[in-house]
Amino acid sequence: MTHRRTVLTALAACLVTPAGLRAQPADANRDEARVRAYSLPDPLRLEDGTPVTNADMWRNIRRPELLQLFKDHVYGHSPDTPVSLRAEPFEAPTPALGGKALRHQIRLHFSDEANGPKLDLLVYLPADVPQAPVFVGLNFLGNQAIQPDPAIRLSEAWFNRGTGIVDHHATEAARGVEAKSWPVARLIDAGYGVATFAAGDLYPDAKDKFLDSLQPFFGTREDDPARWGALATWAWGLSRVYDYLSGLPQVDAARIIVAGHSRYGKAALWAGASDERFAMVVSNDSGEGGASLFRRNFGETLTHLPAYWFAPRFKSYVGRVPDLPVDQHELIALIAPRPVYIASATEDWWSDPRGEFLAAKGADPVYRLLGAGGLDLQDFPAPESPVHSRIAYHLRTGPHALTPYDWDNYIALANTCLKPAL
Repeated sequence: MTHRRTVLTALAACLVTPAGLRAQPADANRDEARVRAYSLPDPLRLEDGTPVTNADMWRNIRRPELLQLFKDHVYGHSPDTPVSLRAEPFEAPTPALGGKALRHQIRLHFSDEANGPKLDLLVYLPADVPQAPVFVGLNFLGNQAIQPDPAIRLSEAWFNRGTGIVDHHATEAARGVEAKSWPVARLIDAGYGVATFAAGDLYPDAKDKFLDSLQPFFGTREDDPARWGALATWAWGLSRVYDYLSGLPQVDAARIIVAGHSRYGKAALWAGASDERFAMVVSNDSGEGGASLFRRNFGETLTHLPAYWFAPRFKSYVGRVPDLPVDQHELIALIAPRPVYIASATEDWWSDPRGEFLAAKGADPVYRLLGAGGLDLQDFPAPESPVHSRIAYHLRTGPHALTPYDWDNYIALANTCLKPAL
């Protein structure tokens, strides 16, 4: 019987999950009864043990201390080198979506060198909003994937795999394949713009792609244990998009929101934590390395995470997670007092929905200390019971996905928390 259970467990690990994720390792825990006891580091206690008792201590001492710890041990250090940002438009602002929007396509160059690093940015702005708030996020399969618009340029980035990807590059068959995750017309109707680029423009999403990323351009040493990983590289790119958008008169620079799903939700959280210019942060099903707690042995754990996403030092904590000096409730706390939305899905056990909720709850004391309000939830909620407090949370029925239901809630929080200045 024991042998039969072992075989069945191994077989189950080879199957595609209902969430459409890759087959999950057989050693991954999906049983709450097997979650080991753990204790979280206190976000309101300095490294020397001194309690943080006021906003000034948080702002001037504890927040910089935590940010440094995350850079040293988790995401790595992005370069402080200023870049020469140059925008090369591919087209004049063009009416789209039946005239409701203006489409912009721009190549952002980060140096004056002909072969220097760059990304291709796709922007939709509502035509009738003088200064629009904008959601900024990474896409998985290229700009052409978010809308079936034949005028969108095919991405030149390298992609691991996906619908319409042939020999690691986008083809015409990749047009619109992510449209369900990017309800652009819905966002435009709500008065919001959308800006997106392919993660592969900056760091191809696969191991052994360091030399094809923009990191060598900055002189990053691959053997540096605290060098920036792919997540920090993508977050750096999101900040460069902020740089560009904030200079457009049609964009409200005080209402630029960084958002992401899955691994790009991890990048969005780090971008929002490390760049306080983002007015709001959205994490959709971001899981381990994103919104869920490292110290909970449920679903994806540090053991399973790809090394190239993080600083090399991070993987040294495999097997000794309690020694990691931070956990993800403190990452969420770094966003305080700005609004943050953490979202989970019932079938997405791999991302540990309860661990995401508990991390949001763990950030609450910092938000309260700053007088911003916090997470107005005591217990893990039922599905489809969103709470739009300063730390917002919902558990959606269904798989690992970014859906119109999710977007409607993100819009609702932004409408509440990011009212335009009069």
